[in-house]
This record gives sequence, C-alpha cells and structure tokens, in this order.
Amino acid sequence: MTLKYLEIFYDLAKTNSTTLSAKNLNITQSAVSIAISKLENYLQVKLFDRLGKKLVLNSNGKLFYEKSKKHYDGLKDAVNLFKSDNLSGELNIALSKTIGNYFMPLKLVKFINQYKDIKINKSIENSTNIINKILDGKIDLGFVETEVFNKDIKKLKIAEDELIFVSSTIKGEYFIDSLFNKKWILREEGSGTREIFLNAIKEIGKINIFYESSEFEDIKKVLLNTKDTITCISKYVVEEELKNKKLFEVKLKNLDLKRNFYLIYHKDKFFTRIIKEFLKFIK
Repeated sequence: MTLKYLEIFYDLAKTNSTTLSAKNLNITQSAVSIAISKLENYLQVKLFDRLGKKLVLNSNGKLFYEKSKKHYDGLKDAVNLFKSDNLSGELNIALSKTIGNYFMPLKLVKFINQYKDIKINKSIENSTNIINKILDGKIDLGFVETEVFNKDIKKLKIAEDELIFVSSTIKGEYFIDSLFNKKWILREEGSGTREIFLNAIKEIGKINIFYESSEFEDIKKVLLNTKDTITCISKYVVEEELKNKKLFEVKLKNLDLKRNFYLIYHKDKFFTRIIKEFLKFIK
C-alpha cells in the first residue's frame, strides 16, 4: 500500500469517476483502476460498487475511508514539511450561496495571494448539502448560514448576518401576517435562509409561496419584474439594489431575523498545516 494508491482512493471516493480522478491527478484511467485493484487486493476486500458508470464506496470502502483519512492527511502533512518551507497543497471547502457569492470571495482571494502554492477547491451549495459533505468526509471545511447541532460537527462563528424583506412594489411597515397573501419567493429546500424564515413564522401562519429558486439572481429578476412579490433574503445579497433603489426594504413590526455565519468541520478532522493557517486567517 503506497501513498499514491491512497491518494487515488480518496480522490475516486470524491469524484465517483475514474475519468475525473485521472484528470484531477494527471494520470491515465488505467492507472486509477490498477491502483484501486492493488489496494483492494492488499486489503482483501472490495472498496467500491459500480452503479452504472459511477464507482461508489461500499460499506467496506466507507469504513476504510473513515478510519484512514485523517492518518493519511497527517502523514502527507509530515512529508510536506521536508519538501519546502513554503506552505503548499490543496484545501477542499464548500460554502453556502450567501457566504460563497457575497461574503467570502475577496477574503479567499486575499488568502490565495498570501499563499500562492495553495490550491483552494471550492463549491457553492446549500447548507444541508455542506453539512452532509462534512459528515461524509468529502470536504475539509464548510461555511454555512444555519445552526448546526450534530454532535460530530464543530463550528466557529465567523460573522453575523441580518435577514431582511424586500420587494420592488411593496413599501412601508407591516405586521408579517398582513403580508401572507402576497407572492412570496423563497430559496430551495435545504437553504439556511428559507429554514430560518419558515421556522420564525410557523406559529403565526402560512405564506403564499409563489416561486422557488436556488439562484439569487433569478430571485432578484422575478422581484424586479413581477408586481406584489416579496422575499426574505440576506442584506449582503441586495446591497446594490437597495442602494440604487431598484428594490426596497419592507419593515416588519413583529419580526426581526438575525443569524450567524459558521465555519464547520468534523470533530475528528486532522488539521494539516494548511487548515491551521486558513483557520488562523479566518479568525
């Protein structure tokens, strides 16, 4: 069993595709297949199930991944100590859409400029998917906009956010229940914004959900072009539209929604030098 075989195993567990892993690692597809075959022969168990064109970790593979990954990260980190004084390697993160598209971009650029030999692989997803990826060991760190109560996840508060109500045609100050009959636009299920808003009003009544979308630009376009539409959204997302008076904040008399942005990681995550430096930078 070699470090290279393990590197291929962990990448394939993430991509579920020999083609993608070969591309990621700059090797041939046959090299990926041979490495996995040799690793399985060494362990004397199958690690993947083939589902159509996908290779998916089976129960043996999941157990091996869970037991070995943090030790592999530690060993790889130790090897890198002697290769260079410069910090180098990869960091895999996932960010919720509000954080990834509006709050963190310039901060990530600053970190990348500071450590030019570090590659950050990032994806933008909803908070539920990010939490699941942390639990499955698919990413190193996550950034979410919802509370996390899983005992296997540690969280670090990085910022505060305010959810506001905006419309292009509705103006003024209202009680929330007087707006229930308006055309509400919401994020998709699994979104932290949606979850916080619906939980806040569940004892008051039900809104008229007119439209759902996973994309902020789509939501803003509908708001700007459809009368009597309204949404609950992060203030970060609509700063420009509010400033240019394309959208207007609808004040609510009986509802004030604030939340925290969190950096999350698995409680058993091994902190490589890269992760330690990134956490120090974020703090």
